[in-house]
Amino acid sequence: MKKEELSLLEEKCRRVRRLIIKEIGHLGTGHVGGSLSEVEALVLLYNKVMNIDVKNPKMEGRDRFVLSKGHGGPGLYAVLAEKGYIKEEDLYTLNQPNTKLPSHCDMNKTNGIDMTTGSLGQGISCAVGMAMASNIRKDGAYIYAMVGDGECQEGQVWESALAASSFKLNNLIAFVDFNKLQLDGPLTEIIEMSPMDKKWESFGWNVINVNGHSLEEIDSAIEAAKMQHKPTMIVLHTIKGKGVSFIEEMGFKNHSMSLTKEQIEKALEELK
Repeated sequence: MKKEELSLLEEKCRRVRRLIIKEIGHLGTGHVGGSLSEVEALVLLYNKVMNIDVKNPKMEGRDRFVLSKGHGGPGLYAVLAEKGYIKEEDLYTLNQPNTKLPSHCDMNKTNGIDMTTGSLGQGISCAVGMAMASNIRKDGAYIYAMVGDGECQEGQVWESALAASSFKLNNLIAFVDFNKLQLDGPLTEIIEMSPMDKKWESFGWNVINVNGHSLEEIDSAIEAAKMQHKPTMIVLHTIKGKGVSFIEEMGFKNHSMSLTKEQIEKALEELK
C-alpha cells in the first residue's frame, strides 16, 4: 500500500470514529465498543478492497459484506455515510422511531446493507449461502463477513464454518473481531475462545492473525486470502473502544454505554 493511500485511509478511520461518537452520542446510548473496534477493517473494505458502486448499490456481481455481529451497526452506518451510501444527517436518527438506521442492520431499511443481521450466528450463515450462490452464478464476487468473538460461542457459527470448508468457498473471506470482551465480561470468564485461530483451522479454514488496527496488515491478509482454495478467517486482534482512551479503559462495560455531552466532547477532541 502506498504511503499516500495509507494516509488517506487512516484519516478516513479517524473521521469514521468521530461519526460513530456523534451518532451514538446524539441518541445518548448505544453499542460503542464494538463499533469502534471494527473500523479499520470496514474502512479498508469499502474504500479499497470491495468491488462496489455507490451509484449502483444493487449492482449484479458486486462484492458483498455481512456484519454478522449486527450490534456493530453504528460503525457500519458511519462507514456508509462517509462513503456516500447514506447522508451524514441520517446518522442522528439512529434507533429513533421510523428510522432507516435501526440498532442492528436491516437490508430492507438501509441503503448499502447487504444482509439483515442481529441474531448472532445467522449473519455468517447467510454469508456462506451468498458465497455458494455467487459460485453457482459464476459472477466472480467475493463475500466478506465479520463475526464477533462472543458470537463465536454460538453453535450456528460452527455449522456454517463446517459448510464453508466442505464446499471449498474460497470466495468467502471473513473476519473475527477478537477484542476478547463481550457484553457481560471477558471471554475468559464466560466461555474461553482462545486459541481462536486453531478453532477455525480445525474446521478447515485458512487462518491469518493480524493487528486489527493495522490497515496494512489487514490489506495484506486479504490479498493472501484470495490466493487460497478454501475460505479464510482473518483474526483481527483488536481493542474494544479503540481510539478513545476513557472508552478503552472501561473494558467490557463499553459494549453498550451512555455518552454524556462532556464525554462526547472529550472523545471528539482525542480523535482530531
